[in-house]
Amino acid sequence: MASIALSPAAVGKAGKLAALPAGILLLVLLMVVPIPAALLDVFFIMNIMISVAVLMVALNAEKPLDFSSFPTVLLLATLFRLSLNVASTRVVLVHGHEGKGAAGHVIEAFGAFLIGGNYVVGLLVFSILVIINMIVITKGAGRVSEVSARFTLDALPGKQMAIDADLNAGLITPDEARVRRQETGVEADFYGSMDGSSKFVKGDAVAALLILGVNVVGGLIIGVASHGLGIGEAAKAYVLLAVGDALVAQIPALLLSIAAAAIVTRVASSHDLAGQIGSQFASPRTWAPVAAILGIMGVLPGMPHLIMLPAAAIAGFVAWKLSHRKLAEAAPVAANDDTPADLSRIDWSEVSDAMQVNLEIGYGLVPLVDERQGAPLMGRITGVRRQLSKELGFVVPQVRVRDNIAIAPFSYRILVNGVVVGEDAASPEEMLALDTGQAVGTLPGKSAKDPTFGLDAVWISPHDADAATAAGFMVVDSGTVIATHLNHVLGAHAAELLGPDEVQSLLDRLKESAAQLVASLSPAPVPLTTLTQVLRALLAEGIPLKEFRRIAAAIAVAAQRTLDPEELVEAIRPDLGPLIIQRICGPREPLRVMTLEGGLEAILGQAVRSDPANRHMVEPDLGRRIIDALQQAARPLVAEGKPFALVVQPTVRLAVRKLVRSSLPDTPVMSFLEVPEDKPVEVVAVIGAPQQLAA
Repeated sequence: MASIALSPAAVGKAGKLAALPAGILLLVLLMVVPIPAALLDVFFIMNIMISVAVLMVALNAEKPLDFSSFPTVLLLATLFRLSLNVASTRVVLVHGHEGKGAAGHVIEAFGAFLIGGNYVVGLLVFSILVIINMIVITKGAGRVSEVSARFTLDALPGKQMAIDADLNAGLITPDEARVRRQETGVEADFYGSMDGSSKFVKGDAVAALLILGVNVVGGLIIGVASHGLGIGEAAKAYVLLAVGDALVAQIPALLLSIAAAAIVTRVASSHDLAGQIGSQFASPRTWAPVAAILGIMGVLPGMPHLIMLPAAAIAGFVAWKLSHRKLAEAAPVAANDDTPADLSRIDWSEVSDAMQVNLEIGYGLVPLVDERQGAPLMGRITGVRRQLSKELGFVVPQVRVRDNIAIAPFSYRILVNGVVVGEDAASPEEMLALDTGQAVGTLPGKSAKDPTFGLDAVWISPHDADAATAAGFMVVDSGTVIATHLNHVLGAHAAELLGPDEVQSLLDRLKESAAQLVASLSPAPVPLTTLTQVLRALLAEGIPLKEFRRIAAAIAVAAQRTLDPEELVEAIRPDLGPLIIQRICGPREPLRVMTLEGGLEAILGQAVRSDPANRHMVEPDLGRRIIDALQQAARPLVAEGKPFALVVQPTVRLAVRKLVRSSLPDTPVMSFLEVPEDKPVEVVAVIGAPQQLAA
């Protein structure tokens, strides 16, 4: 016969799962099943113990998430107390005529010690406690819970954006971001639950008044009608017990109200509810005060010593046991901490940076990334990454933002793979007014140049923003200036952001919809490194990878003829011609092109064919004159904002591209084969032969 062995952890978890339902059933039984007065005393002491423990946990919590189970604990404690009220009401009404000890020693002790056996004093004391609990503490805690719930829910989107911003900036890891998102969601749930749980305490106070009234009226009727007592005797017997019963229940209720008020003025766990509650009570700081308070109460005159002192001893033993367990767990850590650090050891984190993109800022720009001030720059960086990822067709790496005291206070630098590719300055307290060509007049402020487009600009006070807009200036804040510059720089260096990991992700995603295409492409016949070179070359010429399926299909066909990266790029470009052209003009617009005169193309073709190393170099003087002619012809088009392309013979396209990429980096260089036959073409300039070029 097979046997099943359960681990101690599994047994313990099963016990926790069974304890909570058993406790709920016990609460129901207390309401319907008569119990002896001695057992009722035990439950009363247990009620006081639980209330003090809850209060200690609430007071020791540094933040609400430290006691995320409080709303449920409050519900269970309230049900327990109401169950005791029902059970004690039954005992008082049935056995109240037998004397002061008929309802148990705890009720008798509270009636004798707290109110001196005078039920009128007891009624007044009880009324005062109810007023304090219901009008002051409960009402205030309910209001705080309501406002906290509202503010927490309103702030939830902003907190989520702040987490995304920190993740994108590389300030936290994905696991840390996941934990913070979970904490943010549970915090909203916690305050929403507390808003409703505060009604438990208020309802409990009202129920205490009603139960006291039932006990007093019912006791008088039963004492006079059933046991033949006089009104005075019945009042002395039943009212005194009713008041003692009410005080026994009201004091724990007051403690729970204080705990509720404490926890809402200062929730996410991997455990089930029973484990969550158990883990949060497993602190010696919780049980040591419980033991001390019960011990003091146990030595007071008239208190049930045989019940309270053992309860204090139990709480003290729990505190001692928990403290020893905590010390045992901390011992290895302490031993490790005592080990002297190896000063000769150098960690990899000290010499390398895993982030591809870094944004370094001077200390004067720190307010732009300060969470306490809303971190306006971080949200814009997230937007930049999201938009660029959509445009380029792959996920742009995270941007790590960090301060650098080595640069000027209001300066910033953009680094891609450790190389500074952009830098400028910004003023966090001012706004940049850009002259887009429609501005009229001048503005008071510090003259500057827009770092992205090189437009004339002025740093102005935010109070002058409306006047600047009315004068035709485009006004943006410093966070937008830096984010726009970052967007432009990352777009220009997109090829450097693409690596084998990103290419593999593209293949994996394509494999979900075109498995056979991926199988015919990589890793054979095209190795991942070769495919990465080809895709980076396309990005370098402004061809995004959004239509990766079309690009992959073209590479798979071209790979049957060659595996040289440059030859692969030239072979697939005719298939990608429509993708290139749609970035230059609309489907109904003619394609504005510049071409090279036939003689000039022939000379360039001869130079390319005579270059055995395929360096595609052009004689320097000839190259300078070609560039000057291109710039002169492009100047009117650039001024009018009309995009154009330089179209040449396929054999010289790569050489011409390398020639003009430094002077006209945004100008597409295409071959005649890339222009579809049905696309209308408008020739705007023809660059002449060498003898026709200006010297």
